[in-house]
Amino acid sequence: MKLFQQLLVAGSAISLISPIAAQASDMVNLDGMASYGRGESKAKRFDSKSFVNEVNEKISTLKGRVDGLEARQNNFEAGSFSETTVMDGKAVFTLGGVDYELESVTDSEAIQAMYTYTMNLNTSFTGDDNLYVRIKTGNHADWSVTKTYGTYLSSGNSNGDALKVDKIWYEFPIGESHTVWVGPKIENYYMHGTTPSIYKPVTKQFTLGGNGEAYGASTDTGFGYAYRADNGFAFSSNIGTKSNTSVTGRNTGLLGDETKTSWATQIGYTKPNYSISALVNSKINGWSDTYYHTSGHGGTCQTNKLCKNYVSYGLRGWWRPDNSDALVPAISLGLDNTTYQNATSATNNSDAYFVGLNWNDIFQADDKIGVAFGKPTTNESNAHDPFAYEMYYSFKPNDSVEITPTLFGGSDRNGGAGQDFTGALVETTFKF
Repeated sequence: MKLFQQLLVAGSAISLISPIAAQASDMVNLDGMASYGRGESKAKRFDSKSFVNEVNEKISTLKGRVDGLEARQNNFEAGSFSETTVMDGKAVFTLGGVDYELESVTDSEAIQAMYTYTMNLNTSFTGDDNLYVRIKTGNHADWSVTKTYGTYLSSGNSNGDALKVDKIWYEFPIGESHTVWVGPKIENYYMHGTTPSIYKPVTKQFTLGGNGEAYGASTDTGFGYAYRADNGFAFSSNIGTKSNTSVTGRNTGLLGDETKTSWATQIGYTKPNYSISALVNSKINGWSDTYYHTSGHGGTCQTNKLCKNYVSYGLRGWWRPDNSDALVPAISLGLDNTTYQNATSATNNSDAYFVGLNWNDIFQADDKIGVAFGKPTTNESNAHDPFAYEMYYSFKPNDSVEITPTLFGGSDRNGGAGQDFTGALVETTFKF
């Protein structure tokens, strides 16, 4: 082998040995070994304990680092949700306006942009129960949160940008077919055993098959019970009560003699393609919660009498076709009739009706056409027949975003001649 080739081989060998030597120096005390080899009398004696001590030291260091990581992980988990808590939510952007025939209406006719932001938290402690909390905020104002003409939106929220607990209750099962609810912030319809309507509304007046006096509800203290049989039959009864209502400067308390209270009892029968139900709702001490009404629907009080109590009856039914027939709409129907205590005989009754139609998957997957119309709660003495309507088309650019252009309005909507209006909006919903 030539000298030049020998030098190359030697250099390569050294380059291979150098990293090994460097690693060995980290574990072995080379100076100690050299001293031992020279036979110095005061050199550290090198034996198997040298390896053991150094390995133990490195293990101790590594264990300390692992303990530190575990502590940080525990701190992180302490600030996170329980494994049994599920959160979902949505943000709704609304752009729209309303045009009124009467100049006396105080709501603005300007185009407005508004939003609502909602978070839903569901926590189970046994696997069958549920603690529900809804946190909500928004900046809706004017017509979008006004009941007078039925323009109040289902997405409407007037919290003034403040994040608040909007609903909170606890529900749990008893056996296989029984459910109990209790909560400081709940509405009657969350505790019904039968779903009264499957129409998806834009204006809140068309929820629940007509959000009038039978199915109208208000958020406050409540508790209820429902029985759902395997054959589709259901029975439920629930109470909503204004436990913090003040009368003449004092709190009336839970179910007090003067407390505003709504007691609703429902029976129903449901199958996959249809449902029918009947409800009676007794409301006392001036409970008022309807979004589907006209002015003066409560009648005229008799002389020296108080008109604070009434009983309302609601019939609901819905039917939907098989998915194979998309041109036929799902149909929801509602009828209400109310009797007012201590009202004059000519004004002690009112009624309402509702029709809601939904077509699904017409032009593309997951799109929806909605049309709803009806007569808001109107006293039998009223000389005009009011009419309310809405129509919309919703589509999804993707699984989490939905866009809904809507036209809505009414004629003699508040029960008086010429009380017509037309509104238009576009809502964009982001779900997460």
